[in-house]
Amino acid sequence: MPIYRANTVHVPRQRALVDALAPLPDDQRERIARSETRLVDYLDRRARKGREDGDQSRFLSS
Repeated sequence: MPIYRANTVHVPRQRALVDALAPLPDDQRERIARSETRLVDYLDRRARKGREDGDQSRFLSS
């Protein structure tokens, strides 16, 4: 049984995606990037926090 589901979305070439791991210290960034499960958990927490704050703009830049 999968622990998560994923969808593929179209992102126009003109849209630049923000590196969600950029603000993290190098050691934490590397630890999260080595594990798909940790990465999904981290991104999910950020997305939930963004919905609670009403701010999704930090995930995309134009």
